[in-house]
Amino acid sequence: MNNTYSETAPAAGTRKFDVESIRSDFPILARKINGRNLIYLDNAATSQKPRQVIKSLTDYYEQTNANVHRGVHTLSIEATDEYELARSKVANFINAPRPEEVIWTRNTSESLNLVAATWAEQNVGEGDNIVITAMEHHSNIVPWQQLAARKKAELRYLAAGEDGLLDISNLESIVDSRTRLVAMTHMSNVLGTVNPVRELADRAHAVGAVILVDAAQSVPHMPVDVRSLDVDFLCFSAHKMLGPTGIGVLWGRYDLLEEMPPYMFGGDMILEVTYEDANWNKLPYKFEAGTPNIADAIATGAAVDYLNDLGMDNVWLHEQELTVYAMEKFSALNEVKILGPKDPTLRGGVVSFIHETIHPHDLGTALDQQGIAIRTGHHCAMPLIRSFDVVAAARASFYIYNTKSEIDALVNGIRETEGYFSR
Repeated sequence: MNNTYSETAPAAGTRKFDVESIRSDFPILARKINGRNLIYLDNAATSQKPRQVIKSLTDYYEQTNANVHRGVHTLSIEATDEYELARSKVANFINAPRPEEVIWTRNTSESLNLVAATWAEQNVGEGDNIVITAMEHHSNIVPWQQLAARKKAELRYLAAGEDGLLDISNLESIVDSRTRLVAMTHMSNVLGTVNPVRELADRAHAVGAVILVDAAQSVPHMPVDVRSLDVDFLCFSAHKMLGPTGIGVLWGRYDLLEEMPPYMFGGDMILEVTYEDANWNKLPYKFEAGTPNIADAIATGAAVDYLNDLGMDNVWLHEQELTVYAMEKFSALNEVKILGPKDPTLRGGVVSFIHETIHPHDLGTALDQQGIAIRTGHHCAMPLIRSFDVVAAARASFYIYNTKSEIDALVNGIRETEGYFSR
């Protein structure tokens, strides 16, 4: 089984991958925290934003601010053109067959809930089953728990093995003729594991099921091709890929989206209304009720431009290099246990770890005093974290602007914290 990103298509960039040059595009990296240079290692939660994305937001509000699809004046036409251009950029970024398949949402969570409230509500019935993995974020567990309880369906789990990899040895018995949906993360936000999406997609389709992928941790970091993966739905958020908060994407196969009922009502999702009834607009607008998040959609397009300029194959290779380096450095910390695959080529740039004697929150607070930002807690994956007999873990996660020297600082910071707690 191959868990590396090779099942996705590489994307070449036009800009040399120079980390120092990249860092200069991010104003926040010049900040000092507690008198120390900021070292930002919380990218799995949200990424920082380059000047190019920030400028796109101010340009929209200063030059183009108007509602879309509804006006014949210059500002409305310009705003509409930029808004729809961003949709096309996103479609091209994931190699979607057509831009109408890209639905703007608020975030990955809303994208997942949209599918649960529409497609799954129509297609999952009593006695059916939904299959997810033990690695899922709460946003890809709770909607299916609620749906299964309401529909009297069964929720099944593919286990995570002790090696941090998805256990698919019993895949054919779990994904069976009563499976209607397989919902899985492409890359775990805790373990960093890159899961074999195409293998599960093939099995799902063999039994007539649909596959949905939570790509919040993969789309920002590696080339993702929905056609190569042969998935039916894909969800991700802009804020984890250099874009603004408050906007996400649901990509779906056109035929599935066509059959799905609207998620919300009002505004541009309506084609015609009488006092007795209403008709819905065509895709993608059927799922975009009310005034959309225009500025942030346009800024998402700017984020896609930035990543395309670097090349997603280059982004992935940079992060793999950092991950290999981090795991080597962490191996010298005797009281630290890394969660997830030991082989760094089977994981992305996420390193969650547990210290034998220091609570993650204490560790995170101490590192913050040194200007180092990591994540602590259950990472919105409480069942997975508890499976390791702990209630919290620390997590360092990398992106395009991180360096090996920052990893050195993290490891030295952990040692310094150990020294403080051993007094």
